[in-house]
Amino acid sequence: MDAIVLLREDHKTVEKLFKEFEKAGDEAYGEKRRIVERVIEELTVHAVIEEEVFYPAAREAAPDTEDHVLESVEEHHVVVWMLSELAGMDPEDERFDAKMTVLMENVRHHVEEEEKDWFPEVRKAMGRNRLLEIGERLEQAKQTATRDPLKVPSAQK
Repeated sequence: MDAIVLLREDHKTVEKLFKEFEKAGDEAYGEKRRIVERVIEELTVHAVIEEEVFYPAAREAAPDTEDHVLESVEEHHVVVWMLSELAGMDPEDERFDAKMTVLMENVRHHVEEEEKDWFPEVRKAMGRNRLLEIGERLEQAKQTATRDPLKVPSAQK
């Protein structure tokens, strides 16, 4: 699978979880906790593989996208800290749903920018074979990526 296809699949997985969260009832605390745990894992792994594998390769192949990469890392920083807060939060806390809503807004904005503005440039710059190679590296990186949001590289900056 090429790198951009893999990243888009991750985006779809997370969006599906977001929709499940939005459909859960106000008092479906157990279901919301389960969904949030999956969101935390999915987004944490996704941020790690982007920051450690995809972003450096994209920056090298398409130097004009450097500003986008730097902005994306900052967006990740905000998201992983929110994930860490959600991890320790009781779903019955009055701020739980609000925090999750803000997280979803941030992630949806990030995904839209990547998919509409940035991925086409990177695809053009890298070409199919390089994207397949990076896709393989992303799949391998998923296996060993941390599941702790505060251990994502951008959390430290």
